[in-house]
Amino acid sequence: MTDALDVDVQSLRVLKAIADEGSLTAAAAALGYSQPAVSQQVKRLEQRLGLAVIERAGRRVRLTEAGRVLARHASAVTSALDAAAGELAELQGLRAGRVRMVGFPSASPGVIPRLLADLGERRPGITITYVEAEPPEAVAAVREDRADIALTFSYPGDRSDPHGASARGLSVRTIGTDDLVAVLPEGHPAAAAAAVDVSLLADENWIAGCPRCRGHLLELCGRAGFTPRIGFETDNFVAVEGLVAQGIGVATLPRMAIESFPRMPGVRTVALPAQEARTLHVVTAYRADRVPAIRSALDALDRVLAPVGHGAAN
Repeated sequence: MTDALDVDVQSLRVLKAIADEGSLTAAAAALGYSQPAVSQQVKRLEQRLGLAVIERAGRRVRLTEAGRVLARHASAVTSALDAAAGELAELQGLRAGRVRMVGFPSASPGVIPRLLADLGERRPGITITYVEAEPPEAVAAVREDRADIALTFSYPGDRSDPHGASARGLSVRTIGTDDLVAVLPEGHPAAAAAAVDVSLLADENWIAGCPRCRGHLLELCGRAGFTPRIGFETDNFVAVEGLVAQGIGVATLPRMAIESFPRMPGVRTVALPAQEARTLHVVTAYRADRVPAIRSALDALDRVLAPVGHGAAN
């Protein structure tokens, strides 16, 4: 069997995941695959080897002796191949490379231009492509290999956080925070305060995002003891300021959105508690940062986003 060993790297990754997780379903989730895909991978491996690599143990599975032999060598083999891929990419990736990015809309006016300028100065051979998408779609783009890097966010108490089960098997790293502010008409009783108690806005008309995007506003107001009366709906943060400036309602916006365009006359922003800030993440495939072009883009994001958050409201 040794002379004709026919084992691909992906089979080793699958076998290692089964050993670590204890079931085909859990291994599939950890790798970001479907359970049938993992089963088929195991079946093909066993056919090539002529040996069983797993056996049933009640509702779980365990590796056979042959499976344990392969799993024992899996980490060393895959690590060596990943290292080789990184070194080969090093020969090409820093001179030339393409990185596919996807990110949330309020990052587009400020973060992405600064990222492109940073890379243009430090790594001029790297080309960035960019598409806007909200976090759930951005995570899906990485999973489906339509993007290399997703810039995403999550809010405290987010019941549909896309960085949970839907990101299993991917690399999710926190990269910063972005403060949340209340957006009020000039002359509003709370507009001169250093910080606002959201409960004082219980009787206001609210401007909110689409039904899927307003989750944090509902959480925030719910914790303050009321349900916001939402009279206007838009995900366009310029339109939000325009409505607030006319005294039509109040809103909350991330500071990144506020700072991405000149403040409209008649609008004031007041800080919300620091614990309401949204967390910024980068999502990539597992070990994608070993590819030099992707690593360079991630480093640039670190530099660009380092100052984000904790600014003063006004």
